[in-house]
Amino acid sequence: MAIVNQISTPQTGNAAENVTREVISDNSIEDKGTVEVIRNIGNPNSKKIAYVVGVHPLENETHRTLLKILPNLTDLNYCYDIYVINVTEDIGHYGDGASDNSPGRQNGQNLALKYVYPQILNGDYELAIDVHSNVGAYPFKTFVFSPVKESLSVEYANEVAQNSENISYYAPESTTSGPYLTVPLNENGVPAFYYEEYSFAPQEDKDMHMMELIYNVDNLNL
Repeated sequence: MAIVNQISTPQTGNAAENVTREVISDNSIEDKGTVEVIRNIGNPNSKKIAYVVGVHPLENETHRTLLKILPNLTDLNYCYDIYVINVTEDIGHYGDGASDNSPGRQNGQNLALKYVYPQILNGDYELAIDVHSNVGAYPFKTFVFSPVKESLSVEYANEVAQNSENISYYAPESTTSGPYLTVPLNENGVPAFYYEEYSFAPQEDKDMHMMELIYNVDNLNL
């Protein structure tokens, strides 16, 4: 299968024995991108958690970090699927983290609502995590949060933060992507929260923080 932008799927070894990959978008001309899902990472006989990358395409360095690490882990308690959104039009300059008004953001959000949201809503998931990055305009650079207050997702995100040395809980006043994925998921019974990484952190720090996120999520009592 061809994935046409710069978020490539991982090449895995023995950890990928049960892993499958599937394009779930239907090549509609109005989509301006594709959506792929990588399924059955970790323990395929356990409860399911979804990660989502690519909603905002300029934030792809953090997306790549998850795709590099998660599919190669063999000691996970839960089963993980990664939804990979690949925006192909009006992307902007990859990795600069500054072109927040790129139309690619809306293209990614539209793909999330059309393809990812219904799959997660109807897929028996216990939790969903939407992976993003930021340019450092917030009081915290690496953090988790839920856009829906007084929800189970707030409890899960707070627990992840409390068990992390480098990940805080901080909720911005608003999000552009919330109405396209995390908000409707929370409102319809699937806890969903954001992970935000600092765009300009050294890659070794991104790797360390991502490992911290993955294992603290994996240790949640779902």
